[in-house]
Amino acid sequence: MRHTISESSLSMLNEFISANMGLLFPKNRWPDLKRGIMSAIRDFNHKDPESCIHWLTSSPLTKSQIETLASHLTVGETYFFRDKNIFNALEMHILPKLIHARRKTGKRLRLWSAGCATGEEPYSLAILLSKMIPDLSDWNITILATDINPRFLKKASDGVYTKWSFRGTPEWVKDRYFRKTKDGHYRIDPMIRKMVSFSYLNLMDNCYPSMTNNTNAMNVIFCRNVLMYFSPEYTRQIVNRMYRSHVEGGWMVVSPGEISHQYYSQFNTVHLNEAILYRKDGRQAPSEKNFKVKPRFPIQETLLDNQRYFQQEILFPEQTDTADEIMPKPPEAPPEPRKSQEPGQPSYRQALKLFERGHYTEVAESLHKLLSRDQNDADAMTLLARTYANKGNLGKAAEWCEKAISTDKLNPSFHYLLSTIMVELGRVEKAVAALKNVLYLDDNFVPAYFALGNINRQLGKLKESGKNFDNAISILDGMQTEEIVPGSEGITAGRLMEVIKFSASQEAAHEK
Repeated sequence: MRHTISESSLSMLNEFISANMGLLFPKNRWPDLKRGIMSAIRDFNHKDPESCIHWLTSSPLTKSQIETLASHLTVGETYFFRDKNIFNALEMHILPKLIHARRKTGKRLRLWSAGCATGEEPYSLAILLSKMIPDLSDWNITILATDINPRFLKKASDGVYTKWSFRGTPEWVKDRYFRKTKDGHYRIDPMIRKMVSFSYLNLMDNCYPSMTNNTNAMNVIFCRNVLMYFSPEYTRQIVNRMYRSHVEGGWMVVSPGEISHQYYSQFNTVHLNEAILYRKDGRQAPSEKNFKVKPRFPIQETLLDNQRYFQQEILFPEQTDTADEIMPKPPEAPPEPRKSQEPGQPSYRQALKLFERGHYTEVAESLHKLLSRDQNDADAMTLLARTYANKGNLGKAAEWCEKAISTDKLNPSFHYLLSTIMVELGRVEKAVAALKNVLYLDDNFVPAYFALGNINRQLGKLKESGKNFDNAISILDGMQTEEIVPGSEGITAGRLMEVIKFSASQEAAHEK
């Protein structure tokens, strides 16, 4: 049956969505809004869109209901290696420099596909890295893939695709990294599948960056075809959080023309071939009038030890021109001091404000000055540890965390912080020991159960993992949904519950 929706109902729905979800549907996008509500009425057990709209706008909705609606209003349309200019910039310029630098400092890379939809984007990143790094097994590679739509995440985790997901993709990608199924679909290679970690995350929530959900210290963040759905206020908040989620020198990858470049003013704008990207480098970003000025730092022309891999197959060989520069021209004058940098001695509160804005280099400088006056300030030590972790310097992070523990051995949050650092360093035994210390000191520390469950799952200890998750869920059941979980860096009980349940269901599906 064909249903019509009045303009007054669409206007009412648009106002409701904007106020409650931060999503923006101007009148020229009302056809998208209409299609979204038409596809959502079944999930909400309504037979016609008008009654569904009036129910939505007159009843308090749960987070689950809001996210169900959001899943129908956003598009999961994607394919492998979408936007050849961006992937060429990654392969020929960004990743070679990162790989070269990380070979000397721990062989670690961290990437995040925010709004990963059905998984083609994070798997494309995994394929590219496997192609470029010959000694991949020696590296600690994190590819985090998050989305608000559980159905998308389920499909992504399964890793089975139709030919439509390969449109415009070089044939060797499908031949080398997929296996054809009996029904003519294509299943991702298990090694590539293991490189990607899928997780539920709503970008509107104030739960990132956080070591608890692995959204900190990223070298590259992809956030494409996502921000265009949000209102200006929410867009600014999301971009600011992602700025904080980057290490210094980290790269932000967005869709060209998706939103105004003014939203990325804290980043530096970088032109690479026909791609425009954004880079966090700790300096004041160029003014708007300089956005189109070509950068002036030449790319290093010395051969990297993995260059033979670049010479085999560029993903899209017709795109062969190279950029002359990779960094924007620095400001001619030093940037003015930020408001939080008051004259006189720094305080912990000032350092915390800088930390919350993602200015990690300045945080470290302030905290070192603070600790030179008070060598037993354990809170300053742990903030310094978190700062170094967010900068990607895990050695320094561990050093300062252990100093904090020696100052206050009975603080469970200090031991928990140490465990997260040890996980990133690949020192599993030390991470487990730290988590056991946490639970000895506080047997209701939910993030420790969650972390221990993840470690045991990775070790194949599924019974122990299940018990850890059950303990976490049992404690969360006794908390209010919107209550912040202690030690989680701002994650609510309801949100962590959903993350744990998704992790458990994902594992169960793979065991079948």
